[in-house]
Amino acid sequence: MSQEFVIEAFPRDDQGKGASRRLRREERKIPAIIYGGDKDATPVAIWHNELKKALENEAFFSHILTVDIQGKKESVILKDLQRHPYKPILTHADFQRVDKDHEIHVNVPLHFINEETAPAIKLQGGVANHQINEVEVICLPQNLPEFIEVDMTEVDMDQVVHLSDLKLPEGVKIAALQQGEDHDLPVVAIHKPRGAKVDDSEEGSEEGEEGGEE
Repeated sequence: MSQEFVIEAFPRDDQGKGASRRLRREERKIPAIIYGGDKDATPVAIWHNELKKALENEAFFSHILTVDIQGKKESVILKDLQRHPYKPILTHADFQRVDKDHEIHVNVPLHFINEETAPAIKLQGGVANHQINEVEVICLPQNLPEFIEVDMTEVDMDQVVHLSDLKLPEGVKIAALQQGEDHDLPVVAIHKPRGAKVDDSEEGSEEGEEGGEE
């Protein structure tokens, strides 16, 4: 992982809805919590705009982050984020501590590559139908991938790519597959557009009729 994300944080003593509102309104910060590991949960405050800008980078969601609490650093992952129901405002964040010796569960984005040049799409007129765009993985923190690639080059017409077909980095498992084959969900498929299938069948029937008349 080439990128590094450092979030500045401050100790937070006042808690409750009133304190959180004052924090957001007067200091332009939002309440957050750091939990997990062998330590007590730590309430902190972080700059609203700093976190909002960091969230614009997709990699932020699948990276080990550093929270710097006045010089004391914690390695964490973002586990939950709460937003205002209709305003573009963040209201709360949950961070989970990570330990290099313990596996973590993280949602990682899927990157579909070579989609436009895939023969089933470019030459046969197929359309990719994405079922999921991210997947929960289990791995040690040092093995956490920024994303997982799904190469569409070899996907044939009407073929369905499942979770078990994904090529994973070493040391990475898919959480759903640990629950059994029934959880091997579809990821993406290439099909002809519905209208194109109807046209093909009509052409086939017309050719059959013409052949019968001869």
